[in-house]
Amino acid sequence: MNPLLYLPGIAAVFVGGAVLWWLLISGAPAGRRKVLANLNRDLETPTDLQAVGEVANSELADALRRRTPPAMMKTINRLWASAGRPETWPIDRILTMKLVGGLAGFVLMLGLILGMRDLRGFLLGAAVMLAMFFLPEILLYNTGIKRKEAIGLQLPDTLDQMSIAVNAGLGFDAAMARVAKNGRGELASELVRTLQDIQVGMTRRDAYMDLAERTGVDKLERFVRAIIQGETYGIALSDVLQSQADELRMERRQDAERRAMQIPVKVVFPLILFIMPAMFIVVIGPGAIQAFHSFSSSFR
Repeated sequence: MNPLLYLPGIAAVFVGGAVLWWLLISGAPAGRRKVLANLNRDLETPTDLQAVGEVANSELADALRRRTPPAMMKTINRLWASAGRPETWPIDRILTMKLVGGLAGFVLMLGLILGMRDLRGFLLGAAVMLAMFFLPEILLYNTGIKRKEAIGLQLPDTLDQMSIAVNAGLGFDAAMARVAKNGRGELASELVRTLQDIQVGMTRRDAYMDLAERTGVDKLERFVRAIIQGETYGIALSDVLQSQADELRMERRQDAERRAMQIPVKVVFPLILFIMPAMFIVVIGPGAIQAFHSFSSSFR
């Protein structure tokens, strides 16, 4: 292969590095540039290197935040909140991964275009670049979906525990605090955050609505609205909790039955495409080979 074909990829790497450095330096305030310059003077110990790395990461994160479109930032924040705000994946790291993935996808796109040299190479390269650029959002969306399913499964049991605590004489907030303290999982952590919001001054109605909006679970939103209506109209919260728990438990059972009924339909395609051909080969194969040998020997 002609070595000149590698020049666009090498150029893309250098251009990406230049863009990264420009984002780091051009968007930095004067005070932070002075700090970076002072840290760069004497790099003799690992502590200095670590400090420079932290400053550089913060500068890059600030630059990426300023240059990311507001609509994209809103989408990323929504997906990040739906995924439970994972500490291992902060917003700054997500933006950095989007930049790195976009640059790597651009280099791969150039390689595919130069290798295939037709429209298919361009389309495939563009698809690869877009997939690598939006990979963080895809991972956050997948994590959020799994988290919503986990919260929906934990909700009926949590409501049962809260109903028992309320019937035992505890208030609604005290029952929620007890369940959140003794419970585990995504729902317990969300209840803890809701109680913290109430303690810092947020109204109970706003804290409950924020809980429903933050998780995005329809069942939890129905429960929150039922609690708000019960407090508004003076309905006993123990009755609301019990009725909601019974309803959600019935929905969980119906959902399990629905998924069980879908299993035969989902098994049909693997059965036809993979299992049946293998069975035919195992059962009919030896007889077919023997018949072929017998017919071939009879015609000799």
